[in-house]
Amino acid sequence: MEPPIPCSDCPLRPLAAFKPVGPTALAAISGAKVGQRLCTSGATILAEDQATTRVYVLLSGWAFRFKTLEDGRRQILNFLLPGDLLGLQGELLANLPHGVEALTAVNLCAFATDAIPGFFRDNPDIALDITWLAAHEERLVDDAVLTVGRRTAMERVAALLVHLYKRAASAGLVEDGSIGFPLTQLHIADALGLSVVHTNRVLQRLRKGGFIRLDGQRLAIGDLRAMRRVGRYWEEPAPRRPLL
Repeated sequence: MEPPIPCSDCPLRPLAAFKPVGPTALAAISGAKVGQRLCTSGATILAEDQATTRVYVLLSGWAFRFKTLEDGRRQILNFLLPGDLLGLQGELLANLPHGVEALTAVNLCAFATDAIPGFFRDNPDIALDITWLAAHEERLVDDAVLTVGRRTAMERVAALLVHLYKRAASAGLVEDGSIGFPLTQLHIADALGLSVVHTNRVLQRLRKGGFIRLDGQRLAIGDLRAMRRVGRYWEEPAPRRPLL
């Protein structure tokens, strides 16, 4: 564990995407932190089907949640960006039902799992925020099921790119009209239930159509509204999110 960054100096809290937090709640969150954890790209943050003693907030970098079948086939459940909460299910279940892997180098704020019941006992406003985050995660999973179950391959890829671009923008990651995009075609395929070959074909069509520019691990979307139409993705603007 690295020494914790004071919550008052958190680089995420000033962003417009996150709810402001009062001094009492900020002191409670800061008091519950046990440190920072740094992981390299490809590292296991939380192991699938194992117990965990930590809950994390992603401070910087990208990660993803996944489940695997016995033969090694992997389903990526969702991608995690700064501000996301990791490992909450480990507080409720004996073993974590999914794994979490670092997609890039990441910096994580660490909390002991016993901090969660403490918040529900002593800080109802923070407890409500944790409940909101859990409900928001469920909504994202619902949309992922819709994507895999009913969207065409073109719609799946377009919807995912729009979703990730918007989330990265809310985390302050847009530079010169583009975002860092560390996903490989295999990551996209494993998230959308497609083959790598099919994923490549769809990405090439989006490039040739002028919808996206994807090179050097950076993604730019030429016309966000047009990409939304392609993906049939019309998510309402999200309210300001809590940040633990």
